[in-house]
Amino acid sequence: MNICVIGTGYVGLVTGTSLAEIGNSVICIDNDEKKIKDLKNGKIPIYEPGLDEMVKKNVDEGRLVFTTEIKEGVVNSQIIFICVSTPPRSDGRADLSFVENVARSIAKHINEYKIIIDKSTVPVETSEKVEETIKRNIKDKTIDFDVVSNPEFLREGTAIYDTMHPDRIVIGVNSKKAADILDKLYKPLGGELIITNIKSAEIIKHASNSFLAMKISFINAVSRICELSGANIKEVALGMGLDQRIGRRFLNAGIGYGGSCFPKDVSAFIKISEELGYDFNLLKSVESVNKDQVQHFIKKIEKTLWIVKDKKITVWGLAFKPDTDDMRNAPSIPIIETLLKDCAKLHVYDPVSSEKAKEVLPDNITYHDNMYDALKGSEALIIATEWDEFKKADLDKIKNLMSQPIVIDGRNIYDPLIMKEKGFIYTSIGR
Repeated sequence: MNICVIGTGYVGLVTGTSLAEIGNSVICIDNDEKKIKDLKNGKIPIYEPGLDEMVKKNVDEGRLVFTTEIKEGVVNSQIIFICVSTPPRSDGRADLSFVENVARSIAKHINEYKIIIDKSTVPVETSEKVEETIKRNIKDKTIDFDVVSNPEFLREGTAIYDTMHPDRIVIGVNSKKAADILDKLYKPLGGELIITNIKSAEIIKHASNSFLAMKISFINAVSRICELSGANIKEVALGMGLDQRIGRRFLNAGIGYGGSCFPKDVSAFIKISEELGYDFNLLKSVESVNKDQVQHFIKKIEKTLWIVKDKKITVWGLAFKPDTDDMRNAPSIPIIETLLKDCAKLHVYDPVSSEKAKEVLPDNITYHDNMYDALKGSEALIIATEWDEFKKADLDKIKNLMSQPIVIDGRNIYDPLIMKEKGFIYTSIGR
């Protein structure tokens, strides 16, 4: 099929590339001229395992092209994906101005029947507004089109796998014609196809992310009880997670969730509910627990070190999660900012996110290209992201490099008994 993807962020670029991979002709559009130029030259603007190879392959084979011209994509495609950003506003609502602008541009260039898909995470009733906007601005009022809600469920770090091997594909649609076409489009990917009405599809995305965020906040709240009682959160989470009604995933206690999705979607769902007349107190508590968890970890650091002024402290991990360079809402940011205010000498290492970290963190930080180099002479090691290479680190080497064997682990990647045996002063979460 001929497909147009508008927006080349995480969702748009992965969606477009994956649809090209299964044999479609895809035009990816962005109004950022530099980004499009970089993509044409094989430079991928985000770190996502496997994405650069897949982009190159499909560009070379002629199934994937990049342009800034929205007319080219709309005129030559039957299916148009809207994958633009919906950033949070100061009041928690999603900013839908980019979606509206794209809808206006699509209307300007529609020349025949099209399926317009909301792929961006948007509040319920957004598709109605997109349809209304297109109807108002379309030149030829006789041209038919369908607006569809088709939320994405990819995870940064495993986005390619999640797109190519979906748990489910949700399509909110009012037209059998559009449903049949999208059924054919997605058939090569497998996964259970769920056809719903448009409003249900829109709510599914916010409800899914909010539920996962709730699991994270719940286990972090339980970790506080474990610390107060002497229980071990790892053992508690295992005992809970083996119950098939609960499941083991997202029961890892730590310093809270971050990234572009959970904070934004929880906040937006609270606001959506409020506007519909429901006070979603449960999600407000999820937000509160998440914010407090970072502050609780900072207090652990201060309690363990007593005075941080002029001490060399090393932070391993900057991105909000492993296998991504995304610094949006990363818990490392408030931790580092607090330590710098207390005049610590910070040395940091992250496998891929240092360049993006420099854009959001203060200047007085020393970045390293090697995790062991960052440790030399350090009085404390703080672990903020659970990269595999940290889990596999040589503990004896860590101890020998440090001036004080203090490890404050925000991701519970080490065994407390082993750390004690090796002579570390070790602090973790809920243990």
